[in-house]
Amino acid sequence: MLEPPKDKSKLRTGFTTGACSAAAAKAATLALIGQSPLAEVEITLPIGRKTVFKLEKCVFNANEATCSVVKDAGDDPDCTDGAELTATVSWLGEPGVVVLERGPGVGVVTKPGLGLDVGGPAINPIPRKNITEMTREAAGAALERAGIRVIISVPQGTEMAKKTLNARLGIIGGISILGTTGIVVPFSTAAYRASIDQGIDVTLTAGCDHIVLTTGGRSEEYAMRLLPDLKEEAFIQMGDFVGHALKYAAKKGIRKVTICGMPGKLSKIAAGTMMTHAKGSQVDLELLARIAVECGASDSVAQEIKAANTARHVSELVAQYGITGFFDRVCRRACEACRAHVSGALTVAAFLTDFDGKLIGRWEIA
Repeated sequence: MLEPPKDKSKLRTGFTTGACSAAAAKAATLALIGQSPLAEVEITLPIGRKTVFKLEKCVFNANEATCSVVKDAGDDPDCTDGAELTATVSWLGEPGVVVLERGPGVGVVTKPGLGLDVGGPAINPIPRKNITEMTREAAGAALERAGIRVIISVPQGTEMAKKTLNARLGIIGGISILGTTGIVVPFSTAAYRASIDQGIDVTLTAGCDHIVLTTGGRSEEYAMRLLPDLKEEAFIQMGDFVGHALKYAAKKGIRKVTICGMPGKLSKIAAGTMMTHAKGSQVDLELLARIAVECGASDSVAQEIKAANTARHVSELVAQYGITGFFDRVCRRACEACRAHVSGALTVAAFLTDFDGKLIGRWEIA
């Protein structure tokens, strides 16, 4: 693939397994229809940017084609760096249909709480949409004559999955196909912490004394909708570095910090975790069960929450049992933990959204 772009901390960003899979699927579809080899392919990433990927493999016959892209994770330490994302496409008897399936090295979902069908492939919704759209784009009018089956596989995926939390989450047999933007931003580095500092400095220069710390691109988008009156400079993606961002904000004299995130990250912050990377922290299900009891949940429901698979699974249980006030209490605890981390130097608010950006919990402590 072409050289990934630089992020604001001057580190080299990379591309997600989802983006690489979409590129492989589009290339394989073009090779099947055109019956000619390709060396590279251009796709549109989920964020709308067009990017060219070099192909590692391109083989085809009249019935099917297989293409692959080797993932470049940039400067982010990632166990899937170098993974060969492979797509095999073939014709189906149902015109207009694109069917997406898992091949070797892609995990199968065995537990609820991941937003994916149990028994289905561990291909997250946004990558699934991107793969399908790129396949349709490549197929064009040919799709109206016959459908296409797309099988995503990763030759070394089973071994790579052993270095992840997939098995604990109930994803068995391989890695997950992930990525909400298509781009991997290197959050887990000292240089990224420096970029947070830069962002706060820019905020101050713009005359803002209220900043919004978000856990990523989607939560930033949701936060901007919730706080439309704030300047763009007030929004800073802190990644997993909650504690660092809070302390720097306090040091620089910021008056108020609003944290915006989804259930997983906010639950970790509520438990006092100030570095929320998945490799270094887990959701405290015991705490979430106690919060549910505080909101009137029964002991049996609390036991279900303790046994939940993910924070998303807990959210589903909260909705299922109608536990009112739960997310507000999670936000309150998150505010308390953040305030304690900076010895009360900041006013802290927390916005908790669902995975579609709907506000489901909020709190503020001055």
